[in-house]
Amino acid sequence: MPASASSGLPPFLLSGDDDGRWPLVVASPHSGRHYPPALLTGTRLTLAQLRRAEDGFVDALLDGIAGVPVLCATHARCWLDLNRRPDELDPAMFDAPLGVPTAITERVQAGLGVIPRLAGQGLEINARALPAAEAAARLASVHQPWHGKLAAMLAAAQMRHGTALLIDCHSMPSQTGPRPPQIVLGDCHGRSAAPAFVQAMEDYFRRLGWRVARNAPYAGGHTTQHHGRPATGIHAVQIEIDRALYMDAHKMALHAGAARMRAALTGLAQQLLADWPRLAGPPQLEAAE
Repeated sequence: MPASASSGLPPFLLSGDDDGRWPLVVASPHSGRHYPPALLTGTRLTLAQLRRAEDGFVDALLDGIAGVPVLCATHARCWLDLNRRPDELDPAMFDAPLGVPTAITERVQAGLGVIPRLAGQGLEINARALPAAEAAARLASVHQPWHGKLAAMLAAAQMRHGTALLIDCHSMPSQTGPRPPQIVLGDCHGRSAAPAFVQAMEDYFRRLGWRVARNAPYAGGHTTQHHGRPATGIHAVQIEIDRALYMDAHKMALHAGAARMRAALTGLAQQLLADWPRLAGPPQLEAAE
């Protein structure tokens, strides 16, 4: 496994079998808790403020899933956001022109690019401009290995089973309004996954008593957009989980609800595998000429 140039730490931790024997892949890109020294010495924020950007403890909620490959980020989201395109970079954050492609998207303008400018609640992360070489280094040591591994696992699963599904797991602050959703499923408005998978996941969470929404306010980011290609047999669904269901966001600590959520996510993987023949349908065979 490649190591990050910033720390020697691998860019991800993998559990389960990654050889394609399972048609399901699970990922947690925003639960990393490694804050490289260069980040801590170059920020104006406290560690507690930086951690507001985390999808806190989502990796811990996934550690009951056995066999199925589970990929968890190691590096903090404030260092590099794995759910962003590699070109979503803000050149104004750096001390010289960048030698890599850039795209000033809405997320970059909001300070939430692949190398974020802001942590939670609009807090500026960096006290000074970053070295220009830092952009390519972080992408090469963290972003590229992560998405390369996801692509390889999904390709192996699709080759073996004809169909593969990526579940990209995140957490969200509690939503407002009447009966706000507690679980949000994002399939890029139907573009990243077949309806059968999304419906099965929605039905599962509703049976557990949680309020479920689709694509609002989160429809999916770079991961679902990039890896979800239903026409090729590879599907991707993003799950956003209300943090209040399993943790105290102010104390950054799990509470008693974490055991239930952990069991629910393990059960979701088991249910999808049990229903796989129905959900995936028969293998697509090319018509004879």
